[in-house]
Amino acid sequence: MTGFEVTAVRQDWNRPTSRDWADVLAQFALFSQVGKRRLREIARAGEFALYAPGDTVIAVGEPADWFFVILSGEATVRGRLTARTLSTGDFFGEMALLDGTCRSASVVATDELHVLKLSRRTFFQLLERDPGVAQTILSELGARVRRLEQPVPLAL
Repeated sequence: MTGFEVTAVRQDWNRPTSRDWADVLAQFALFSQVGKRRLREIARAGEFALYAPGDTVIAVGEPADWFFVILSGEATVRGRLTARTLSTGDFFGEMALLDGTCRSASVVATDELHVLKLSRRTFFQLLERDPGVAQTILSELGARVRRLEQPVPLAL
């Protein structure tokens, strides 16, 4: 023996860690005021999911059980009035969680879509512990209402 003890490292290099995900989440405006330790907690509490193009992520009328943050890819929100595109860093699913009703729109993956899913319980813990996240969500909801309230240009 040489006096050195070799310890096996049990890191699966194909599986990102909560530290890796914390680095990704830190880049998003939603989590800009959240510390790295807390981001690691959020990553551990969430579930990661992958959707293929054309997959329905949520559908109108479904019960609200998850909040979603897009890690990569694109999706389309299909509501009653308009459709809009969501991409990396965007989030959805908060409205039905906040008001306790069913989903008001469908979200369909238009590209390979990677998301972080937070359960209802984790979502509300996030809002309570991280007021900056709650403020960002409220600002986005306000912007959505303003877009819907814009007058429709008349066609000549």
